[in-house]
Formats: sequence, structure tokens, C-alpha cells
Amino acid sequence: MNKTSKIYIAGHRGLVGSAIVKNLESKGYTNLIYRTHEELDLTDQQAVAKFFETEKPEYVILAAAKVGGIIANNTYRADFIYENLAIQNNIIHQSYLNGVKKLLFLGSTCIYPKNAPQPMKEEYLLTSELEYTNEPYAIAKIAGIKMCESYNIQYGTNFISVMPTNLYGPNDNFDLEKSHVLPALIRKIYLGKCLEENNWDAIKEDLNKNPIEGIDGNSSNEEIVEKLNKYGISFSILDSQFSINSNSVRIEIWGSGKPRREFLWSEDMADACVFIMENRDFKDTYDYKNKEIRNTHINIGTGKDISIKELAELIKEVIGFKGELYFNTDKPDGTIIKLTDPSKLHNLGWKHKVELEDGIRRVYSWYLM
Repeated sequence: MNKTSKIYIAGHRGLVGSAIVKNLESKGYTNLIYRTHEELDLTDQQAVAKFFETEKPEYVILAAAKVGGIIANNTYRADFIYENLAIQNNIIHQSYLNGVKKLLFLGSTCIYPKNAPQPMKEEYLLTSELEYTNEPYAIAKIAGIKMCESYNIQYGTNFISVMPTNLYGPNDNFDLEKSHVLPALIRKIYLGKCLEENNWDAIKEDLNKNPIEGIDGNSSNEEIVEKLNKYGISFSILDSQFSINSNSVRIEIWGSGKPRREFLWSEDMADACVFIMENRDFKDTYDYKNKEIRNTHINIGTGKDISIKELAELIKEVIGFKGELYFNTDKPDGTIIKLTDPSKLHNLGWKHKVELEDGIRRVYSWYLM
């Protein structure tokens, strides 16, 4: 790519897409194009075809996807498989038809089997069954990998797939129903801190920025209390003014807290993506000695993990919450261990920079803005 190359970033408002735009702009790229969902529905085949025929991007970064945490993945199973397949099919196929020089497809490490050996290497793909709660999403992402591989083999395209671990950072999704574990914990523990400090102005400001099921800062204290209770932010009411003491606030967290997860700062992820777009091609992703071309995707991660309990305690410390963390073992844990092996990425020349505690402090500061 050169600085005037026409680069289309699909999903430019999302966690990764916005970080990629920021990274490209900081490096002097001047011909970036993107569309909001209102301007272009990526599940609409004809609309995507018209966009590519009109704009003719030279490079494409496919960061658009329907994403969510364990609750959303398990609840909206049909939406997750249909919408992600539609988005991928439309953009990858139109990139081929319109001669895109290079495409980067972003997936997720949930593609790996539930009981994959740890840490997870690229070669473990499709070796056993997936985790049930996110199976539809994972199958969609596996299809994207295979679509890129297949177009490269049959048509000689240069489409690369990268599989990031759990991401967090600026522009994350803090919706308590649909967010991933780290942003959900940050918001829940922050609201818990506001409760123990009787800071209703801060609670209502938070709800005005991001309402919970229609409950915002204009709702009554009673309505807010009821909704926060539903999402595991609970306390004892001491008087009619909703006065709280710090020991009464409790944050419920699904599962035992024992599962371990790996987290990558979103701006590190963006830097890895731009590095690959600038310096690597599909031919760099597999061993020429193998007769079969497979597992060409690249893990993007830190190779370090932390238990959910340790993560919650770390966030509690950063935020300054004094209440209780309650782990509800009646709720599912999901996969117990999910750690990537980023050796392939390291061998390609890139390694992460931001460590977890520093990243949590950064994203919490961003959330308070």
C-alpha cells in the first residue's frame, strides 16, 4: 500500500475498525473510505455490489461483524450466523470481482474447538467440536477463513485472515446485554462504585449515554434500581432517599470466575492489522512444503491470560469499588481456558505492546470521558 491507496475499512465505527482508521491516519494514509450502516447495509448483496463497482477500493479491511458476549451469542444464534455470513460473502466476493489487491478478514479465536490444546495453534482449527454458546458465530468466521483460502487458491487473490483474541479499548461496547466480559465488568463495577457513593448524578449521566432497556437518566430511582438489579448490580435500600453503604453493593458475575481469558488492546490489534497489510501477503501464511493449503489464518494475541476472578479484582482495584464481587455458579462458565499461541505472528515480525493493567486504566479513563 502507498499513502494514496484507496482503502475501504468496513466496520470503521467499531472497536477495531475505529482503531485501524486512527492508525492509518497517523501513518499518513489519505484515501480512506467507509460507510455507516445507514449508508450501506453490508448484508444487502446488491447494495454492496453497487458500492464496490462505484468506489473500486484497492485494499479492503473487513472489520465489520455482528458481535456480542456469551448472552447475546446464545440468545441471537440465528442473527449471528446469518448476518456474519452475509457480510463476509458480500465483501469477499465483491473484492474478488472488482480486483482488490489485498483484503484482510478479521475473525475471532472462538473458531477453535472447545477443548483445544492450550495455547491454541492455528493447526487446531476443525479438530473437534466448538463451544456450544458461540457455535453459530464461530462457524460463520470459519467459513470466512475458508472463503479467503479458497478464493486465493482458485483465483489467485491475496486475502488474509487474522484471528484476534478478546479485544478491548476505546469505542468498546458497554451495553450490559451484548458486551463482552471486560467492558461489561468495567461498567458494572463503575455503576456499583457510584451506588456505594450515592452518586446518582453519575449514574443518570451514565444511563443517558448508554440506556439499559429503555431506562435512562430521566427514569425514576425505583426504575433504575430494578433494572440494575436485573443486570447483577444490587444493594440494600437503607431509606427513602436510596442511601447506600459501601458494604451493601454487590456485583454479580456469571460463572465460577475460574475460566481464563486473554485480552489484547484494540490499538495493538489495529497496529498488527496495518503491519500485515503493509508487509505480508497470503504466500507468507503457510508452508510451501505442505501439499494441502490450510490453516493460513494468523492468531493475533498476547500469549498471556488471566482468570475472570483475577480480572474482576483488577478492575475493582483500578476503579476503587469497595463492595462485593459475587460469582454465580448457576450460570455457565463457557470454555475454561482459551489462550492463543501467537508464534506465527511473532515470526512474521509483530508483537503486542500494551499490557493488561495499563490497558484497563486507559479504557476506564476513556469510558469516563
